[in-house]
Amino acid sequence: MSMEKLASAVSRFFFVGAFVLLALAVLERIANVFGYTILKMYRGGRFLEFAVVLLIFVIAMQLRAMRDELKRRAL
Repeated sequence: MSMEKLASAVSRFFFVGAFVLLALAVLERIANVFGYTILKMYRGGRFLEFAVVLLIFVIAMQLRAMRDELKRRAL
């Protein structure tokens, strides 16, 4: 597997993971409004922080891929 394919797969995995964490955070917040909790190990805001970290990595990988593509086209 080439490095580009690996980066693409990791980027997609992180992107999906970020949205799963976002959904968990929203569900936890809705449950908290009604006095319940779904996740005992972390609060909903913490899942939002994890989602943001994953999205920052996705953005960085996409910017790197665009930079590499522009370098290839310039040559």
